[in-house]
Amino acid sequence: MLVALALLPAISHAADWDIDQLMRDLAQTRSGRASFVEKKSIAMLDKPVESSGELFYTAPDHLEKRTLKPKAESMTVDAGTLVIERGRQKHRLQLQDYPELAAFIDSIRGTLAGDRKALERNYRLNLDGTSEHWTLQLLPLDEKMQAVVKRIRIAGVRDAVRSIEITQADGDSSLMLVEKLATP
Repeated sequence: MLVALALLPAISHAADWDIDQLMRDLAQTRSGRASFVEKKSIAMLDKPVESSGELFYTAPDHLEKRTLKPKAESMTVDAGTLVIERGRQKHRLQLQDYPELAAFIDSIRGTLAGDRKALERNYRLNLDGTSEHWTLQLLPLDEKMQAVVKRIRIAGVRDAVRSIEITQADGDSSLMLVEKLATP
């Protein structure tokens, strides 16, 4: 009985924790910098393709992925524009012209910004775990998006994203492990 009474505050706090609380916690981070290691498993390849680099985020809609290995590449999203740089080549895309790509990018930006409404425009949300270790699963609502992405799982600890796992409809997948770095 004493054990149950001692645990009551912790159980009560856990019961209060939900998607809204997670979104509030995530929204507290206005900018961040992290290192990443990403492994992509592609059916036609014998082994996963690994890349690594750094991620940068500034709320609410600036996201940058700088791949350093195996080849330098940069992808920057600002508002509705995606810029991809590889060597001397630079491609600029307007996300409004690529709705499936925009929905995918918004899954990450929306999570980092703690923007539940943005996420729910394109995904059904399911949260498992506790505030200490959580997993947010995003299931696409749109049929065109479902033909590309089966699910996105974003896992974290408190207010920090630690991994992003994408399972594509064709069976290919990627897992990005994220380690928060001090902001300079």
